[in-house]
Amino acid sequence: MGRRRRSSPLPPRHGVDATRVVLRTSDEPMIDALRRAPALSDVDEAGLLARFAAREIVDSSGSPIDPTTATTAGAPIYLYRDLPEEIAIPFELPVLHADEDIIVVDKPHFLSTMPRGVHVVETALVRLRREFGSDLISPAHRLDRLTAGVLLFTRRPQVRRDYQNLFADRRVDKEYRAAAPVRADLRLPADVANRILKDSSDLRARVVDGEINARSRVELIDGPSEATGGLAEYRLTPHTGRTHQLRLHMAELGIPIDGDPLYPVVCPELAALSESGDFTRPLRLVAHRLEFDDPLSGRRRVFRSTRSVV
Repeated sequence: MGRRRRSSPLPPRHGVDATRVVLRTSDEPMIDALRRAPALSDVDEAGLLARFAAREIVDSSGSPIDPTTATTAGAPIYLYRDLPEEIAIPFELPVLHADEDIIVVDKPHFLSTMPRGVHVVETALVRLRREFGSDLISPAHRLDRLTAGVLLFTRRPQVRRDYQNLFADRRVDKEYRAAAPVRADLRLPADVANRILKDSSDLRARVVDGEINARSRVELIDGPSEATGGLAEYRLTPHTGRTHQLRLHMAELGIPIDGDPLYPVVCPELAALSESGDFTRPLRLVAHRLEFDDPLSGRRRVFRSTRSVV
């Protein structure tokens, strides 16, 4: 794993972590640098001055910063942002298991794992922190906002790395279920192996030449029927964890997952539905099962989603 980011010196507020801003300039007044920071485009100068006055803009040691303090390039600054107005995600977040170390939930479609962009309060992390009354809860891994299913969180910082390393070291057996069309000429099961890259500036991942870094197995569970709208149910087993890997691999096989707004081609109309409050066209992909040897007790753990894709 890469170097871990230092924890924020400001505690979470209402279940939401403080914002971390890394400035790129040196020797200019802090207020000027923060005013131009892209991450704070929704905070005006009056809002920044109010935060300075409340001593809620701090450095990595937690010391309050004065608006005239000179900046240092690369030094992180922490502050609270106003919560954005969000469209409520009208689905429950069932808890499949909870003990003193972990919480396992059955995440619905459209709910982000953790705050990002305009999705802050309407995220699994913030919901759980508020429900359990603990800001120590943290995700051990992530699911895409559009993907539903089994998602694991830790409850104590002392165990967080143990569970996160399970996923980083690929010691978790994962099984997904998907609904997609059929291809009569496609022989299944199929193993897909290629190289996937995902740039932060691009919504979509892409297959490129080079060393293989993405492997998936695709199996047919049940064929299409009138009840499923002509879609089949598939079992997807990722052996690696690249961003959008299963979605891209299904599209590469010519059987894109139903409801996918990005693969095989971008569909702006479909992507805009949930952002406008229409949740009738989910991506029909579910993280169906997580199975692993518990890093603390050593016993085998198995968690299954109750959600269906067909």
